[in-house]
Amino acid sequence: MKIGLVTDSLADLAFEEMLDTAAELDIQGIELNTSNWSSAPHADLAGLLDSAPQRRALLKAIDSRGLELFALNANGNQLHPTDGDRQSKNLYDTITLAAELGVPTVVCMSGLPGGAPTDVTPNWITSSWPSETQAILRWQWEERLLPYWRDLTGHAEHVGLGRIAIELHGNQLVSNPPTLLRLRDEVGPIVGANFDPSHMMWMGGDPIASIDFLGSAIYHVHAKDTFINTPKVATTTRLENGPLDNLAERSWWHITLGYGHSEGWWREFCYRLRLNGYDGWLSIEHEDILIGRTEGVRRSVKLLQAVAPIEPLDYLPQNI
Repeated sequence: MKIGLVTDSLADLAFEEMLDTAAELDIQGIELNTSNWSSAPHADLAGLLDSAPQRRALLKAIDSRGLELFALNANGNQLHPTDGDRQSKNLYDTITLAAELGVPTVVCMSGLPGGAPTDVTPNWITSSWPSETQAILRWQWEERLLPYWRDLTGHAEHVGLGRIAIELHGNQLVSNPPTLLRLRDEVGPIVGANFDPSHMMWMGGDPIASIDFLGSAIYHVHAKDTFINTPKVATTTRLENGPLDNLAERSWWHITLGYGHSEGWWREFCYRLRLNGYDGWLSIEHEDILIGRTEGVRRSVKLLQAVAPIEPLDYLPQNI
């Protein structure tokens, strides 16, 4: 396995300084944010698409630090009822750019439409009752999600991108392993999971069991932890919708690796990934507002260095 970095983790730094810092922290590669829910401080999506010299300069800057560009990230909501077209164009452009750069993976969300043709805001159904929720879900999947993803995967195949890794995230139609596999069954194996265990943690799932469930459908991994604030969960539940910056009043929040779950937990997580055939990137995504960006990344790197298998497999029992 290799240790990577979601570049927005160091969004306060200019591009060259971000690369220097990543190299100094023993990061081996970067996942470059391009658009949508990111202000993309390190990537000029339109400029990179239009200019081969700009693409070459980007790759040279990364390579000169001994880093690898292993993914582009266009997380957003391309199915948004009013802003979806803009975000969808960014995602299509990111897929095209990835193919131009020779980057194998684009990370994104599934998207979340409204609950009916006239809605102007997204609608995330989290309950089976009342009965209209099932009709809403059918409409969202059959009229919005599946047609969109059939077109998007067709575009990816046309430009030569091999993998789209969907992040399993709340407030998205694909939010857990079963919904990921359902979409994958419908549109094909170009779609896999960006497996971020922190979201399974706050939604109440078991990330370790989910690795077994997803198996070879895991295409990418975000290394991010979640702290569960047990006294608040007791009354608020994990369906938390309070402000992200008022941590003491929240039932959960994203936290630096090792502060939510122990080093032992992360060791089992990495081992279970390899057991299921995943030996790729662990891309650190720092979103802890109580620990500085560089410090948080540094601590996360040290934890992953301690727990992630990094050398090729070479042991076989003797044939006695």
